[in-house]
Amino acid sequence: MTAANEAKAILQRLGVNDAVWGGALPTRSPIDGSSAGGLVETADLEGVVARSVEAFHQWKRVPAPRRGELVRLLGEELRASKNDLARLVTLEAGKIVSEGLGEVQEMIDICDFAVGLSRQIYGLTIASERPGHHMRETWQPLGPVLVISAFNFPVAVWAWNACLALVCGDPVIWKPSEKTPLTAVATQAVFDRALARFGNAPAGVGQLVIGGRDAGEALTTDPRIPLVSATGSTRMGRAVAQTVAARLGRSLLELGGNNAMIVTPSADLDMAVRAIAFSAVGTCGQRCTTLRRLLVHESIADALVARLAAAYETLPVGDPRRDGVLIGPLVDEAAGAAFDAALRQVEAEGGEIVVGGNRVDRDGVYVRPAIVRMPAQSAVVQHETFAPILYVLTWSDFDQAVAMQNAVPQGLSSCVFTDSVREAEGFLSAWGSDCGIANVNIGPSGAEIGGAFGGEKDTGGGRESGSDAWKTYMRRQTQTVNFSRELPLAQGVKFDV
Repeated sequence: MTAANEAKAILQRLGVNDAVWGGALPTRSPIDGSSAGGLVETADLEGVVARSVEAFHQWKRVPAPRRGELVRLLGEELRASKNDLARLVTLEAGKIVSEGLGEVQEMIDICDFAVGLSRQIYGLTIASERPGHHMRETWQPLGPVLVISAFNFPVAVWAWNACLALVCGDPVIWKPSEKTPLTAVATQAVFDRALARFGNAPAGVGQLVIGGRDAGEALTTDPRIPLVSATGSTRMGRAVAQTVAARLGRSLLELGGNNAMIVTPSADLDMAVRAIAFSAVGTCGQRCTTLRRLLVHESIADALVARLAAAYETLPVGDPRRDGVLIGPLVDEAAGAAFDAALRQVEAEGGEIVVGGNRVDRDGVYVRPAIVRMPAQSAVVQHETFAPILYVLTWSDFDQAVAMQNAVPQGLSSCVFTDSVREAEGFLSAWGSDCGIANVNIGPSGAEIGGAFGGEKDTGGGRESGSDAWKTYMRRQTQTVNFSRELPLAQGVKFDV
C-alpha cells in the first residue's frame, strides 16, 4: 500500500469527514511521493475569526479549572488515538515510528501539564504605600490565538500552544503547514471528539484553517487576533513579526536553530558519539534543535571524527515505517536541493566531506547524512540548512569554544560534553552559552515539556510549553482596592478639593 493510501485509511478510521477531499491543496507523502488527493481549503477566513471572537466572550467566563477539563478530555482522546496519529506523522512527515509515537506522547504530556496549570494560574499581592489599600497583580485571558505550525513537528507544536491557550481562556485558530495538512485534519477530528464530550464549549473555541501562505498572511494581519504563535524559518518569522507589530499585536516566534555541541578532552566519548548521532541525524536533520556544529578540542578531534564516521556508515536509511530504519526521507525535493547546494558550498569554502552527502536511489528524497570538517565558521556554517549535515570545527581554549558556539545568528539550543565542573558551570553561566536551551552531557535536541522552549537572536525570543510560558497567552493587570474611608494619593501627592 502506498503511504498516501495508508494515510487516507487512517483518516477514515478516525472519522474524518469525506467533505475534506476534492480541493486544490495537494497532499504528498515524503516516503514515496504518493498523494492522497487534494484537500478543500478554508474559504471563509472572516467567519473563522468572527467565530473565534464570539467564542472568546463566552470561554473567558468559564472558570479555568473547568477549561482544563476540556484539555483533560483531549488528552484521553489522544491516548485512544495515539497509534493512528503517530502513524500519520510518520506517513506525512517522514519520521521513523518511534519519533512519530514520541510526538503524540508529547501532545499527551502537554495536556497533563495544562490540566494542572488550570488550577495554578496565579498572580501576586503587592504591598501598597497607601493605608487601607490592597494591591495585586492578576492574569486575564487575552483573546483568540493564531497558531502557525511547521511540517517537522506537525502536531506537537499545536498542542504546546493550544493546551495552554485553552486553559488560559483563549480560543485557538490553527493554520498548519501546507506540507502536513493530513495530521492536522486528524488531530482536529480528535479534538472535536473531546469537545463533544465536554458538552458546552462555545462554537469556535478550536478551529482549523486549511490553506497555503495566503491564508496565514491574511490571518496574521487581522487585529482581532492579539497573539500569533509562529514556528518556522527565520525569514517567515521576520515577516510575521513585522506584520503583527505594525498593528501592535504580540508574536511568539520559534524560528531557526544552528545548534552546537562542545566536546572537551575530559568528555565521555562513548556518550558523546551516541548523543551526536541522534542529535545530528534524527528526523533526517529536520529539527530546529538538530545538532549542526560539532566543536571539538583539537587533541581529540581526529579520534572522535573517525568514530563518528564509522557510526554513520552503519546508519540505516530508508522507509521510516520499517523496523530498524533510523533515518527517513527529507520532506521534499526543495530540501534535497538545499542539502546538495550546501555541500557544494562546503567544498568551495575549503571544507572536506568525511562521510555521506550523497542521494539514495529510491522514490522520495533520501540522503546519506554528511560529516564535514571545516577550517572556520564560514558562510555555509553560519546558515541553517534543514538537512543532516554536521560541521566539525576544532578549538584549543575553552573560552574560544564558547565564543565559537555563540558566533552565529541563531540562539536556540546548545550543549557541552565534559567531566569538568568548571567547564560545565562556565558554559551555563552568564558568559557561557547565549542560547535559550543549554545542556550538559546530553545533546541539544529532545527537550522536555516541563521547561520553557525557545531561543534568542534569530530564533525569535519566544517561549512555549512549560514553566511560566503560559503568561504569553494572558494579559497582565495590576489592581488596587481602597477599603478605607480616606483617599490618599501615591507618592504623597496632595490634591484636596
